[in-house]
Amino acid sequence: MEKILFLLVMGILSISVNAQIMRAKELEKYAKEKFGDEWTVAARNLAGQLTLDKNKSLTYVQVIDCGESTKEQLYIILNYWFTATFNDANSVIKLNDKDAEVIIAEGYVANIAGHVGGMNAYNVNIRPIIKVDIKDKKIRLTYIVQYYDIKKLQGGGIISAFGDGSVRPDRVNEKWGLETCYPFVEKDQHKAKKTSFKALVMSHAYSNVIMDKIEETVKNGLVGNENDDW
Repeated sequence: MEKILFLLVMGILSISVNAQIMRAKELEKYAKEKFGDEWTVAARNLAGQLTLDKNKSLTYVQVIDCGESTKEQLYIILNYWFTATFNDANSVIKLNDKDAEVIIAEGYVANIAGHVGGMNAYNVNIRPIIKVDIKDKKIRLTYIVQYYDIKKLQGGGIISAFGDGSVRPDRVNEKWGLETCYPFVEKDQHKAKKTSFKALVMSHAYSNVIMDKIEETVKNGLVGNENDDW
């Protein structure tokens, strides 16, 4: 047991150096390699596969077989992974209940898409919910994007560059429901068709990253050599 705890702590140290799983630039490179660098084409291809759930959220569910691991063993390793990964002001654990066998966290990826228009400029961020239900020998992983988190600079578009600087742009926070954005609606009410396409592809790519990392953790451990052969 002491050996296992020691290895788990070492695993935390090895991944807590970069607690954020993947920044926007790294995610963009990953998304282009996986889905191509034409955001419109990639988003339209994905749109044929994706639908919003009854809460108008983009939801992915995956059941992962974990061999002979007990729910107690899986909880320990997932608890450490979530604690090391979601530990700053933006990425936080919302629920960690061993008795209920569930861990829920809210992630954060900034600047997955952006736009500078005539009047306004804005960046698109996501705050995905990552939920893991734990049983003996398996876990159920749920990844949810409920909305796009928009940081808008109202009055900070291209036109502002020609002003005398007397009018300062206003910083405005908005939440764009996915059902109001392309490709889930034919007419994007935000007039941000290209931006919405990229945001969808980036959100989908991040779901792949999260699911792959959690699957790797429960199957091979935090550092890959947690075993009793010592």
